[in-house]
Amino acid sequence: MTVIAPSEARVPTAVARPDRRHANAGRTLATLAGLLATLPVDVLLVAVALVCRSPNRVVRTPSHTRRTVLISGGKMTKALQLARAFHSDGHRVVLVESAKYRFTGHRFSRAVAAFHCVPEPTAPGYAQALLDVVRREHVDVFVPVSSPAASVHDARARCLLDGVCEVIHADPDTVEMLDDKAAFSKTAGALGLRVPDWRRITDPRQVEDFDFPQGRSYILKRIAYNPVGRLDLTRLSRETREQNSALARSLPIAEDDPWILQEFVPGQEYCTHGTARSGRLQVYGCCESSASQLNYAMVDKPEIRSWVERFVGELGITGQVSFDFIESTDGYAYAIECNPRTHSAITMFHDHPQVAQAYLDDGHPVITPRAGARPTYWIYHEMWRLLTQRGRRRSRLATIARGKDAIFSWWDPLPYLVVHHLQIPALLVGNLWRRQGWTKIDVNIGKLVEMGGD
Repeated sequence: MTVIAPSEARVPTAVARPDRRHANAGRTLATLAGLLATLPVDVLLVAVALVCRSPNRVVRTPSHTRRTVLISGGKMTKALQLARAFHSDGHRVVLVESAKYRFTGHRFSRAVAAFHCVPEPTAPGYAQALLDVVRREHVDVFVPVSSPAASVHDARARCLLDGVCEVIHADPDTVEMLDDKAAFSKTAGALGLRVPDWRRITDPRQVEDFDFPQGRSYILKRIAYNPVGRLDLTRLSRETREQNSALARSLPIAEDDPWILQEFVPGQEYCTHGTARSGRLQVYGCCESSASQLNYAMVDKPEIRSWVERFVGELGITGQVSFDFIESTDGYAYAIECNPRTHSAITMFHDHPQVAQAYLDDGHPVITPRAGARPTYWIYHEMWRLLTQRGRRRSRLATIARGKDAIFSWWDPLPYLVVHHLQIPALLVGNLWRRQGWTKIDVNIGKLVEMGGD
């Protein structure tokens, strides 16, 4: 269990250098050995669950029409969470994922009636493959669980699927705007909603020439998804002009690779998940956040909820939108970016009986995680923290005792076993074969974080 870690390392760029890739071989083998060591325990746990045949504890609610629901992003826990929610409400669930993740443990869930491999979302045949699955399985509703690289492609696929099935995803123009940190900030600001001060950067000289306000600092973030460099939050200010120039010129800033210079707002971070239909928020969750968030517990922040409701309402959004906020020391909440896709915070709804209805039915009252819902975590991430954060072991044990693993379920245990002992090992072996190197393992989204990855 040497490196099944959230990104504790705050300087990920060093991991990606070619001279470090060979060091990953030893780390990969150590991780595989750790997973092998825990296999007997997990087999015993799952065997007990299977023998007991625990029933689905989520109460089945009456459904006017049984539908077939297609869910993409099958490697991710959030896809499993939605599959279980739809299944528990009496719907039939079809799961899809690319061939790279064909060993996803979620395909073995009791909630999944059928599984199909489709091309990568960036491949030319992706939308057509989805359409083929929709027709073959008689799909009524498509709910994309998009990776960052897939959000726009799922929106474009909607253009092909509209009229064949319902798609709970925004149109391409809206998704592209939401995915663009600068365009999103501009749109939100125009609606009178709070966002940090920002500038779109297409040339390093714009950073050098920027008149940094006294006493305020800024950070540079790539507008395109950057799975490794996104954690580099080097502060730039009036007092660090040489560093500002050196950093800007070290980055691939260009007209076709824009960045955002965004004011750094100190304070508590929050993340939200929202599902809207025709501009009406129907599913909403908010929790404390961090650079690598892997624990989810609902918190009530009325200002943030109001911000989200107004934004999706003004734009008339249908789809899933996730926002990151900073609650500043001035008491106000500022939205720092939007991800137009499902958030892992959806796992907070693990015991909510109305998720499917809130996704599928117009006019459904907004639902939030139940007051007594146990917070969610991923046990292998927690085990890594127990091993590496010696001064915080009591806190980590308390987290485990109070919460629940987001993957394991007594009525549906097989995904837990397969994710940790087939899906992740298969990715590690493939990475070792390619000598590609990796930064961390995200069990929650079922992948390795690699340079140029998804």
